[in-house]
Parts: sequence; structure tokens; C-alpha cells
Amino acid sequence: MENETELRVVHQEEQQQREEGEDEAQPQNPPPLRRRFVIYLYVGYFLARWSARTWEFSVALYMIHLWPNSLLLAAIYGAIESGSTAIFGPIVGQWVEGMDYVKVLRLWLMFQNLSYTIAGGAVIKLLLVSDLKSRNLVVFAILVVLTNVAGAIGVLSTLAGTILIERDWAVVMSEGHPPAVLTRMNSVIRGIDLSSKLLSPVITGLIISFVSLKASAITFAAWATITAWVEYWLFISVYSGVPAIARSNERRILRSRTKQVEGTDAPVSVSIAPRTEEGSTRNPPCRTGIRKILDRVSKSSFVGAWRIYFNQEVVLPGVSLALLFFTVLSFGTLMTATLQWEGIPTYIIGIGRGISATVGLAATFVYPLMQSRLSTLRTGLWSFWSQWSCLLVCVGSIWVKKDKIASYMLMAGVAASRLGLWMFDLSVIQQMQDLVSESDRCVVGGVQNSLQSALDLMAYLLGFLDIDVDLILHCIVSRNALYNSSLPD
Repeated sequence: MENETELRVVHQEEQQQREEGEDEAQPQNPPPLRRRFVIYLYVGYFLARWSARTWEFSVALYMIHLWPNSLLLAAIYGAIESGSTAIFGPIVGQWVEGMDYVKVLRLWLMFQNLSYTIAGGAVIKLLLVSDLKSRNLVVFAILVVLTNVAGAIGVLSTLAGTILIERDWAVVMSEGHPPAVLTRMNSVIRGIDLSSKLLSPVITGLIISFVSLKASAITFAAWATITAWVEYWLFISVYSGVPAIARSNERRILRSRTKQVEGTDAPVSVSIAPRTEEGSTRNPPCRTGIRKILDRVSKSSFVGAWRIYFNQEVVLPGVSLALLFFTVLSFGTLMTATLQWEGIPTYIIGIGRGISATVGLAATFVYPLMQSRLSTLRTGLWSFWSQWSCLLVCVGSIWVKKDKIASYMLMAGVAASRLGLWMFDLSVIQQMQDLVSESDRCVVGGVQNSLQSALDLMAYLLGFLDIDVDLILHCIVSRNALYNSSLPD
């Protein structure tokens, strides 16, 4: 067994030396990127992000329809989705890093589209039987749980694809080219995501308004089923047509095998604990058990991923970006509900959300211009202070006495701040792409998304806790008023 292991190590070292020799023999200038494969990458990413953004918008409408006049089901789904990403995000990053590209593509697309298809099918069943909650509460609960679990798996699968395309393939395809190539690819990829976020609610809203809520669920399930094959063909074409990706895949397979060999050949240390006169060790058994548990936890994939993340140079920019998710100043569920309670018409909220998304999309055009004239770091600093200055308008709305004017100030400040927010996001991503080593790139991306989801989850929990407290106080006041009115004069 030891001889076989040594032969494998020697074979791997010889293969690595041959690869290094081939790299030295190759010309310094890499072959130009074929525009066709870059377009394939963008189209495949668009199809994947469209599915994710459509489900992100639609699931809240489905949950509110299933439990009218309450945000309970929507809040539960949001908590499960954010919590699953926060817990399993680092593990997903390590999983992406530990497999070759073809396996990642197959598992990502299979689980994402299959999960969304199952979730869409469960929603269709719930919508077709309108009184299922009153007729059979058990079946209703099972379908709701199935929707939540399938949606969470779909989100984790989407995270794997996002890490692969944004954090890995974009960097690999731009290696050896001027920095402006990577900057442009990052901007286009972010623009695709923001465009999907802007347009998918519009298309879904039109289907719901002019057809039905059931039709939107059927359309979504059919879309997820059909586009899976198209996405796989597009990404496999990119993998086969870009030699840099194939070479990167060979390097990651070699790293994976090297780690396996090192783990197999690791020497086992045997320590002899001194014994007392009674023949027992000095450490009590419970102490030894706790140490074993702590050792297993410290060696787990989850802890290892966080250790890698905190050893990076870009940990502070990454934490800064994650802290921006710990807020309710976005056109999400909490802010939308607050504006509705303040009496702002729904169409005004929709217009505000559209303007906000458009301003964010403009960041993908402004960022490359500023980054080429300044630098990635200085552009990020400018973007952060730009966002902060716009949010001062939201802070100022607190002291405005007229509620509607205050709400309009809040919406204007949030919409204007999206320019700085998404430029800051692009600058942090590019810093991670430039400064994180190839072997840690996917792991760091998984931990970064995990940290962002954890802070997003905390914001939701605090927001809904505040709503629940206000609701309880309102119920108490209403009950006391009803009780006082029933008393005789």
C-alpha cells in the first residue's frame, strides 16, 4: 500500500513538472477569447438567474395567497432560505472546489431545476385546491414544507452555480488578458443578474394579472424543466471551447488527489497518558469526550472554510460588504409592507422598485469607467461613501412630520444609494478575484455568501420581531378598548 502511494505521488509530481514545462513552452500572450463562448456563458447565466429571480419574487406571492392577511408563511420561507445559505454556504463552496467542472455543472443544474420544478408542482397543487387548508390540514402542511425544502435546495444549488461562474470561470477566462477584461465580465454578469431582478417580476406580474396565479406557477415549473437542458449545453460548450478552463480543471483535480494522498499518508500520533496509582488516566473520561468532539468540530469542513476565509487579505472588505445586508433599507418585504402601512399606493411602490433596480443597473456601466481611471480599491471607497451619503436622506426622513413626504424621501434615498451599493459589490468581488488564490477562490465565495445570508436573516428576524411586538400591543389596546366599551356607564 505504501509503495502504491509513493508511486502515485511520484507520478503526480512528474505530471505537474510536465505541465509546468508545457506552460513555459507556451507563448506569453494567451489566445484571444472567442466572442461566441463568452456569449454562451452570458446566455446560460441569464437563464439560470432568471429562474432564481422569478422564484424569489413569486414565492412571496404564493405564500401570501395561501395564508391571506399574514406574512407568516413568507417569513418562514425567507428564514429557511437565508438560514440554509448561512449554514451550508461554506460547505457548498468547498464542494464546488473539490469536484471537477463537469460534475459541478451536472449536479448544479440538476438540483436547481429539479428543486424548482418540485416546488412549482407543490405550489400548483396548493393553488388548485383552494380550500385544502380547511379540508386536510396535514396535506396542506406537507406541501408547504415540501415547497420550503425544495426552494432551499434550489437556492443552495443556485449558490453553487453563482460561485462557479462569478468567482471561478470569469477569472480563469480572463487570465493573461488586461485587467479591463475581467472588469468588463464582472460588470456584464452583475448587469445580467440585476436585469433579471428587474424584468422577471414584470413578466410574472403580467401573467398573474392577465391570466392567474396558477398560470404563473405552471409557467415557472415548465421554464425550469426546459431550460435545464439548454443551460447544460451552453456551459458544456464553454468548457470545451475555452482551453484555460480545461487547464484549470486539471489543476483542481491534481490538487484534490494530492489532498487525498496527504490525508491517507498522514502519520498517526500515539500519545501515552501517564496513569495514576489506580491505573486510570489523569484526565477524566468526560474531558476526553469533550476534546474529541471539539477536535471533530475544528476539523470539519464548515470550520475549515471559515478558517480559510479569515486568513485572506480581503476579509475586511468582505465583512464590510456583508454588513450592508444587515438592513431593511431595500425594496424588500419589510420595506414594502411598511410603505403600504403608511398609505403609499402599490403602483408607486412598484415604480420606486423599478427606479431602484435601474439605478443599480447603471452601476454596471459606471464601475468599469471609474475602475479604469482610479483603481479597484479607490472605486470601492468612493462607492461606499456615495451610498452612505444617499442614505442620509433616509435618516432625515425620520424628522419629517408629514408621513407621505417622509415615505417618499425614504424611497428616494434607497433608490439613489443603489448606485454606490452595487459598485461597492463589484469592487469587493474583483478584489477577491485578484487577491484570493485559485485553490481557495470557491471556498471564500461560499463563506462570503454564507455571511451575507446570516446578516440578512438577522435583519428579517429583528424586523418581524418588531412587527410581532407592534401587533401584540395593537391587540392588547383593542381588547382593552372593547372591554371598556362594554362596561356600563
